[in-house]
Order: sequence, then C-alpha cells, then structure tokens
Amino acid sequence: MPNTFASARKFRLSSLALEGFRPFFLFGALYAALSILLWVPWYLGFLHVPTALSPIAWHQHELLFGYVPAIIAGFLLTAMPNWTKRKRLTGTPLVLLFTLWLAGRLVTFLSEYTGLTIASAINLAFLLVLGLYALREVVAAKNKRNYKLAAVIGLIAAAQAFFLYEFSRFAHVDVAGRLAISAIILMIAIVGGRIIPTFTGNWLRKNNPGREPPPFGRFDLFAMVISTTALAAWPLASHWDALATPAAILMLLAGALQLVRQARWCPERTLYEPLVTILHVAFLFVPLGFVLTGIALLTYDSSFASAGIHAWTSGAIGTMTLAVMTRATRGHSGQALHAPASTVFVIYVPIVTAAILRIAAALAPQYTMLLLPLAGLLWVLAFCGYAIFYGRYILSP
Repeated sequence: MPNTFASARKFRLSSLALEGFRPFFLFGALYAALSILLWVPWYLGFLHVPTALSPIAWHQHELLFGYVPAIIAGFLLTAMPNWTKRKRLTGTPLVLLFTLWLAGRLVTFLSEYTGLTIASAINLAFLLVLGLYALREVVAAKNKRNYKLAAVIGLIAAAQAFFLYEFSRFAHVDVAGRLAISAIILMIAIVGGRIIPTFTGNWLRKNNPGREPPPFGRFDLFAMVISTTALAAWPLASHWDALATPAAILMLLAGALQLVRQARWCPERTLYEPLVTILHVAFLFVPLGFVLTGIALLTYDSSFASAGIHAWTSGAIGTMTLAVMTRATRGHSGQALHAPASTVFVIYVPIVTAAILRIAAALAPQYTMLLLPLAGLLWVLAFCGYAIFYGRYILSP
C-alpha cells in the first residue's frame, strides 16, 4: 500500500510537466492569491515584506511581471502547438522554464537582501526565454499571424528592463507600469478578438442557433489600430502635456470602438453558458478602462486615472485570465465545456465583484479602508477557488 501511494503521488507531480498550462496556471493562481494576501495588510501598514521595492511598486511588479507572464506562458505553451503543429514543450525544458519564473518570484520577494539588479535580471531572463521560444516556434512554422504575440512579450520585457531604472532613479514607477499594462491589454484585445467570437460561435451553433459573431473585418482592424495608437501614447502622456488631449481623444474613441466590436460578438446570446459569458464580461473591462483613462487625461483627475488602471488590471487582466484558465483547463483535461455552479460562484462572481469594488475604491478613496480589503479578499477567494476546483484536473493525467 505505501508503494502504491508513493507511485500515485509521483505520478500526480509528474503531471505538472505534461503541458505548459499545468504548472503555470496552478502556481500562477496560487501566487496571485498569496501576493494580495501579503500586499493588502502591508499597504495598510500591518505587515512588512523584505523587498527593496515600495508596497505600490511591488504590487505593480508582481502583477505585471510575475503573475501575468506565468499565465501568458501557460496559455502560449498550450495553444502554440495547435497554431504551429509543432511539438509541445514538456518534461525537463518545461520544468526549467517554470523554475526560472519561480526564482524570479523568490528573489523579488527577498530583494532587500539580494538586491534589485539580480531580481530584475532573472525576471527579464524568463521573459526573454519565453519570447524567443515563441518567436522560434512561429517562425519555424511560418505562422506569421502570431508574430505579433512574440512582439508583445518583447514589449513586456522592455517594460521590465525599464522598471528597475525608473524605480532606482525616482523611487516610484510610472512609465514602465503603463508600458506593461498597454502591452498586456493589447494582447487581450488581440487574443480575445480571436477566441471570444470563435468560442461564442461554436456554442451558439450547438445551443442557440441564430445570429453569430462576424469574422474579423475592416471594422475590427480599425478598432485595433486606434486602440494600439492610444495605448502607445498613454505611457508618454503623463510626462508630455501636449500629448494628453490627443491621447484622451484616442482613448475615448478606442473605448467606443472596442465596445461596438464586442457588441457584434453576440454577448447577450451566451447567458445560458457562464463559461462563454465570462469571456464577454472580462472583455467589457477593456473598453471601460479606455473610457476611464480618457476622462482622466482630459480632467487630470487621479481618481479616474486609478480607476482606469484597475479596470484594466483587476478587471480585464484578472477576469480574462481566470476565464481562459478555467476553459483551457477543462478542455485540455477532458472535462465538459460547461461552468458548474462552483466555478460560477467561487471563481467568476468573486473576481468580477473584486474588480468592481477596486474601481469603486479608486473613484471613492474615502472608502478605501472598507473597499480595498473586501476587494482583496474576493480576489483571493477567486484564485484559491481555481486552485482548489481545477488543481485536481491539473494534477491528474
């Protein structure tokens, strides 16, 4: 019996090396929960973390260069073989890549002792290895459609490199954080613009025949060009007053275009399947972030600026990553493409509510002491919910 138990445990641990989504989704979710459990009491003055970064800078860094790259890695390493028809990254190479990501989290946490240079180098090394691997795969397969995704990883790596310089020089981070958010939202707009209409159309044809999302067309291209231009202008607008008004107009226009774009994907026709609906709910935070940021640039109101950032981070990033993680995990572990009640009420409802409360805390800072901890607890609940309910699929064959 002991030998049987040991074999079973070894087999379950070895399952982590079978596909990219397994280690990165599971430990990415656990880290997303742990980082907020640490950050909220630290930010409110009840805890100290042995990092050389300030509470706000650490929070920015670990979301944008810790959690998000893990989920990007899990998604790309799982989806890319389907796009390129090339071999999956498994076994020792996958374990080494995951270990590099994990080392980045550890040295950043302990950077009060190890220093920020080492932490930045390891985090940058992970992004560069991931980006070069993605580029190699799409080039080898002549998959030109996905060259842009490798380029976005390069932008995130550039933001990571600039992060250390900006914090060391000014003791806070502005441009590097905006550059990273811009790159990530651009990736969500690109990938979301593919998978949301596709998954919606697939579900509608089987369950609710009728109007379907149109294929990518000139309107989508125009919306993406405007959105990309707005996101490129945003990191500079805070330091170049002459760019603030043009950037604001681009932001508001991009928000309107992305909202119309999403409306064409038939979101109202997916309400009977939360696994599809949550993708639309998550994407809704993208145009909301554009609009709030546009208002902030026009009015110079820091509350709207913070609300726009958290619409994109807590809302679009937090909700979209969990939406993709739950669907991909179910699909790649042989489960039905249906979100049970546990997924809806322990993962989807808490993450959406957390995002709304975080935006509300930005718009009504007098209620921060109430709304921020509540939003943090709901964020933790959502990611722990994923680890509990989906970890069993990840750790099984």
